[in-house]
Amino acid sequence: MKKLTKYFAVATLALLGTAAANAQGRSGLRINEVMVANENSIVDDYGEKHAWIELFNSNFSPMEISSIYITNDPARPTLYPVPLGDVNTEIPTRQHVVFFADGEPNKGTFHTNFVLVPGQDNWIGIYDADGKTLIDEVTIPASLLVDNTWARTEDGGAEWSVRDGSENAYITPSGANIIKDTNNKIENFSRLDENGFGMTIMAMCIVFSALLILCLCFYGIGEINKGVSKLNKLRAHGVAPDEAAVHHATHDSGEEIAAIVMALNQHLNAHDTENTILTIKKMKRAYSPWSSKIYGLREIPRK
Repeated sequence: MKKLTKYFAVATLALLGTAAANAQGRSGLRINEVMVANENSIVDDYGEKHAWIELFNSNFSPMEISSIYITNDPARPTLYPVPLGDVNTEIPTRQHVVFFADGEPNKGTFHTNFVLVPGQDNWIGIYDADGKTLIDEVTIPASLLVDNTWARTEDGGAEWSVRDGSENAYITPSGANIIKDTNNKIENFSRLDENGFGMTIMAMCIVFSALLILCLCFYGIGEINKGVSKLNKLRAHGVAPDEAAVHHATHDSGEEIAAIVMALNQHLNAHDTENTILTIKKMKRAYSPWSSKIYGLREIPRK
């Protein structure tokens, strides 16, 4: 029973944490672009043209929007609840999703149960799952013409403007409100460095800088290992780290090391330098003149 209670508490805390994270992430949801009168714009999945509302995830992480509410009536904040269980309700990072305001929610998740009326101000709001927290709102002016949209000048920005589909006022359902077809930085670099000398020098500087950093890192690691080895040696001899300098000065001087080396050399090579000492080395030979029979006595010595 205690284990079951413990597991239930952990699961409850996990669900609450997930809900809190979703609520915090949904604060970055924005109404990004709205078309009230659609005659020549996009069609829904049934091939029909209706007013549409584009939502934008301004966060730098995916956002799940199921169970939020979309409404066009401030007095009814929970007018259209986004259904659960649809995998398409998770908006990727900095991406968009479009809802069709056609008053036919039976057609799918992205079809609201309310419509937008051309020729009058249309208020749109999105509420969090509690039905009380207003995430974002916008009022589309009554002067908006057919096939025009009321959109933010840039995705998630504060300023709004009318889009009529002209060259500088694109209508972009499910797309970024500012279309970037070129990279200004690349164009400027290409203009300033036509022959690529700057790119070559920059690449070489980067490579040599990386090599220099690696060399410094290896040198530093070597010095650290040397210091650690020295400390371990001192600890093995019972010398405290603060006495290392004194110990090194009194026991590891260059003169003492030289004297020890010379003494060892004299000791190991003494028989080669001292003439008064006889060195007897054992020799293993199969033949020896001391045991040869030809040197033995064969006849009696003459008197």
